[in-house]
Amino acid sequence: MMRNKEEKEVKKEAFRKYLESSGVLDALTKVLVSLYEQNDKPSSALEFIQQKLGGPSVSEYEKLQAEMSNLQIRYDELLAEHQETCKELEELKISNAMEMPLTKETIDEKAHKAVF
Repeated sequence: MMRNKEEKEVKKEAFRKYLESSGVLDALTKVLVSLYEQNDKPSSALEFIQQKLGGPSVSEYEKLQAEMSNLQIRYDELLAEHQETCKELEELKISNAMEMPLTKETIDEKAHKAVF
C-alpha cells in the first residue's frame, strides 16, 4: 500500500516538473493573475483564459468549424470527381488497347498489299 502511494507521488512530481520545464505553469500563472487583476470580470472565465493562451474565441471556433465542414464537403466532391475521371481514363485505356491491335493489323495488311 505504501509503495503504491510513493509511486503516485513520484509520478505527480515528475509531471509537475514536466509542466514547469515546458513553461505551462508560468503561462497558466500569468493568465490567472491577469484574470484576477481584471476590474470587470469577463462573463466567461474559460473563454478569457483560452484567448489569453492564444486560442480562438467561441465565435471564431464556430466559424472555423463551419469552414472545415465546407472544405470537407468540397474535398469529398473533388475526390469523387477524381475517381470518376480515373475510371473513365482506365476505360479509355482498355478501349484503346482493344482497338490498337486491329489498327496495327490493318496497317500491316495494307503494307503487305502494297508490296505485293
